[in-house]
Amino acid sequence: MTSTSQASRIGSTNIATPSVPMLVRTRKGIAAARPALPGPVVLVPTMGALHDGHRSPLRVARELAGASGSVLVSIFVNPLQFGPAEDFDRYPRPIEHDLAVCSQERVTAVFYPDTAQMYPTPPRVTVNPGPLGRLLEGKSRPGFFDGVLTVVLKLFELTEPDAAVFGAKDAQQLALIRQMVADLDLGVEIAEAPLHRDPDGLAASSRNPYLSAAERRSALALSRALAAARAVASQGAVAALTAAGVVLAEAAVASPPVRLDYLVLADPETFAEVGDDYGGPALLLVAAKVGSTRLIDNARLHLGTLTDSADGGPGARGGGA
Repeated sequence: MTSTSQASRIGSTNIATPSVPMLVRTRKGIAAARPALPGPVVLVPTMGALHDGHRSPLRVARELAGASGSVLVSIFVNPLQFGPAEDFDRYPRPIEHDLAVCSQERVTAVFYPDTAQMYPTPPRVTVNPGPLGRLLEGKSRPGFFDGVLTVVLKLFELTEPDAAVFGAKDAQQLALIRQMVADLDLGVEIAEAPLHRDPDGLAASSRNPYLSAAERRSALALSRALAAARAVASQGAVAALTAAGVVLAEAAVASPPVRLDYLVLADPETFAEVGDDYGGPALLLVAAKVGSTRLIDNARLHLGTLTDSADGGPGARGGGA
């Protein structure tokens, strides 16, 4: 594979050869490179540490771009979306590995700015995510979605994509990005890549390597809880939540324990909790800590009606980030 220093020389890489992505590190560089990228240009924003779960959005992006279009991947660990006690400093940054994955997935170009390039001055204006951004992840991680939406908006402005792809594992984030695009008339098509699970059922995440073998075994309770809820979804909201709760209660006393943050059955549009008598489509969302690692997961349910598991929930295999 092309070395980082070689790939950094804009103009030395043939952008028509998708197996060798161009590497761009600066705002001026992306401004110079962007007009040369054949359209449509499809952006996949990431924080790097690419894993099998990222291959699905990369492949969705390639499908959207077509054989003659461009897939542009951004890799940036965004400090605005990390709280003071979170893992910004230790978040993995394996750039050579990430470039190899991008090469394998026929990525055209990689935008890899540092913090000084993304934020030349500390931002005083950020994106307010509104009421939806204060629920669930926004409640547990104050300011998180302000940081996510701010960096996504900046990436859209810097890269001018025709479309962008985000993973379904971050369901609330995906909904907020779609809302931002609609509310601010950004003109970027937003596509969803299905949630990907490792063979043992754990939702793929760049933080999974933090888990010890014992912690990973405990963490599998999240996907088991969602699967238990799916199995009884035809019986309604109470049955689904109860089934998931039983699994997580057992996991709470396991060694090591699973420390539940939230388990919420929500409307898939508003993310407001649904009532006991609700029937129809819903999202079951869970967040928990195992050791020092925080994990999230979700599954689509249809309450009150028998359905299959073809939507990427536990029991189905899909791709995604």
